[in-house]
Amino acid sequence: MQPKVKSKKTQIGKSKQKKEFSFPLEKENFMIIGLGIALLIVGYFLMSENSVDGFLPTVVAPILLVAGYCVVIPYGILKKPKSEISSVPEESIQEAETSNIKTS
Repeated sequence: MQPKVKSKKTQIGKSKQKKEFSFPLEKENFMIIGLGIALLIVGYFLMSENSVDGFLPTVVAPILLVAGYCVVIPYGILKKPKSEISSVPEESIQEAETSNIKTS
């Protein structure tokens, strides 16, 4: 007698669960990214000046562009919402309380 094997369709259908989609970026993130884009626009505008020996196109504009591309925009993308930051310590405290390690 052969053992009964469930069909793959029923196993796959039961294992899938509905996952709630939440967009990782919030309003604050978009405002920081917008600030970075504004820095880029100002930097390119200053660089478009026709002076080779000028202070703005040779010093200030590259600093603004590097700050926009390398600091402000990545910070806006990587910044976590406040709700995630405040919930992490509570979970780690609960895990520490349920530890199996005895410290006496």
